[in-house]
Amino acid sequence: MFTGIIEEVGEVVSVKRGKVSSRLKIKGGRIFDDINLGDSIAVNGVCLTASALDRDTFEADVMAETLRRTNLGTFGPGTKVNLERAMAAGGRFGGHIVSGHIDGTGRISAMVREENAVWVTILTDSGILKYIIEKGSVAIDGISLTVAEVGSGYFKVSIIPHTGEETILLKKREGDIVNLENDIVGKYVEHLMNFTADFQGSEAAAGKTAGSSGNISAGFLAENGFI
Repeated sequence: MFTGIIEEVGEVVSVKRGKVSSRLKIKGGRIFDDINLGDSIAVNGVCLTASALDRDTFEADVMAETLRRTNLGTFGPGTKVNLERAMAAGGRFGGHIVSGHIDGTGRISAMVREENAVWVTILTDSGILKYIIEKGSVAIDGISLTVAEVGSGYFKVSIIPHTGEETILLKKREGDIVNLENDIVGKYVEHLMNFTADFQGSEAAAGKTAGSSGNISAGFLAENGFI
């Protein structure tokens, strides 16, 4: 698990491409203070396993499914990337729950400065947008950010100077592709609601009455502040 608070910007050293997969070699600095073979490292928000380590580089295998769902396939030598180690059990939780399992990608359509902040507009599809709410959380290339505005086909975030300096987001340009991970809480709530509806439907079809024990309804979720 990650928090979306980027530890440093690293650099891709090499990319070995297979037919439908690849192997990345990435150079860093700060993260090597405490990293071991087999550890999880978020690269632009994608959870990868360190399968080889050197003094200041690690290597990770990227499967075909990951390349299909993320921007890792665009990497080449010299590409700058956001890096974060998995959260330590005793560490501060500065962002939100980030799993490193990317839901899809978006495209930067505008970057507009407003004094000390920069508004970034991301275009994406409805499958991603249905989980994005104003003042909710989203991970963009692994960065935990607050959603400032949501519209038809897009959402916006506002980037403060520290985030701009410590990550790669403001180094990107209009048209660039970014990795997106939705807040996992919303996905679980949707799943529970759909599961409950399907369960109650099957019980009714079988001529049974569902008891109160163990059942979750939309009313129950609303009463307890989940929706």
